[in-house]
Amino acid sequence: MANIIGVSGSITSPSRTRALVETIVTKATQRLHASGDVVDIAQLIDVLGTTVSFNDFPEAIQTAHDKLRNAELIVIASPVYKASYTGLMKHFFDLLDPKALNGKVAILAATGGSDQHASILDYQLRTLASFFGLYTVPTAIYAKDSEFTNYKLTSEAIEQRIDVALEQAALLLARPATQALVA
Repeated sequence: MANIIGVSGSITSPSRTRALVETIVTKATQRLHASGDVVDIAQLIDVLGTTVSFNDFPEAIQTAHDKLRNAELIVIASPVYKASYTGLMKHFFDLLDPKALNGKVAILAATGGSDQHASILDYQLRTLASFFGLYTVPTAIYAKDSEFTNYKLTSEAIEQRIDVALEQAALLLARPATQALVA
């Protein structure tokens, strides 16, 4: 059984990014018969921005990092801010041991106002995942603000992309532990 953790990089609540992450994690738990949870950067704002020492993490950050370490599948998502992911999400990952996620599988997702922001997936999030040694599924998920109603995903096309990404993740998760993957 896989453990699935989503990271919502949004700094606001409610959030379309959080809704997208919850949708992906829920579908993943059903498909993979696994447990799932979401780490919400918006809920860590009070402690995350003031944490600068690697030797003294607040319990909330330590707990969130532990969830990632114990996950087999990680969903990483952010709203697009000035052609990148949020600064507090970057800080959250900056505080994580670079080897902590090595070999895990990731699905990448983002939300934004227009299609022109979709390049964040390959030029920002895939780079972040690569740094941590994560195997990312080929299909990334980008959802525009117009594909949500009252912070609920309403796009059949995005739902189908999620299904494709989950199929790819299931294949990566099913590989034998001794089987090397070509990066």
